[in-house]
Amino acid sequence: MHRILKVNPIFLAVLITLGVMAHGSRAQAATDTLVVAGGCFWCVESDFEGVKGVKSAVSGYTGGSTKNPTYKDVTRGGSGHYEAVKISYDPNVVTVDHLLSLFFRSVDPTDAGGQFCDRGDSYRTAIFVSNKAEKAAAEAAKQDAQAALGKTVVTPILPKAKFYKAEDYHQDYYKGTNIVITRFGPKRQSEAYKRYRKACGRDARVKQLWGNEAPFTH
Repeated sequence: MHRILKVNPIFLAVLITLGVMAHGSRAQAATDTLVVAGGCFWCVESDFEGVKGVKSAVSGYTGGSTKNPTYKDVTRGGSGHYEAVKISYDPNVVTVDHLLSLFFRSVDPTDAGGQFCDRGDSYRTAIFVSNKAEKAAAEAAKQDAQAALGKTVVTPILPKAKFYKAEDYHQDYYKGTNIVITRFGPKRQSEAYKRYRKACGRDARVKQLWGNEAPFTH
């Protein structure tokens, strides 16, 4: 005959509460990352930081051979690096499939020479993956984009490499308050960003290419 163990109800309640809290903490702490290159990293960062479920978007450099690259190293060519953005997100709120769909519809993935007014290897589009699941998701999103456009999508899917965070002045450039000198004269950083984005033709081209599917056109 089995003995029936008596459990203090208060003790049981405490155990249940701790279990629920632990589960909630794990869910709250869930973070995945997606690294993409979409031309000017200021613009990609600006676009994705407003997406529900995205915790942060950090501008940086990846995909090349130069260690600890600077902005000058990357933009003058030869480093092999792309201007890229590391997107940290909560997979309980937003899926990688949705983020990839947004990415393709925020760039011109048919352009192999750069993006919009920014030309050269460092401004090309790319998706960086670290495992089979990420690669499969990226390939599916690429095929979907190609079918939607009816054009060849040239965005490569590359192995994830070391990501180097860009200089501090590049982070959150689109909402900065510092005064910078531009071809339009001295401007607050946020205003300079808006003028650059418009003059570069980013939104106009994305809207032309994707129409109502373009998620971030301003």
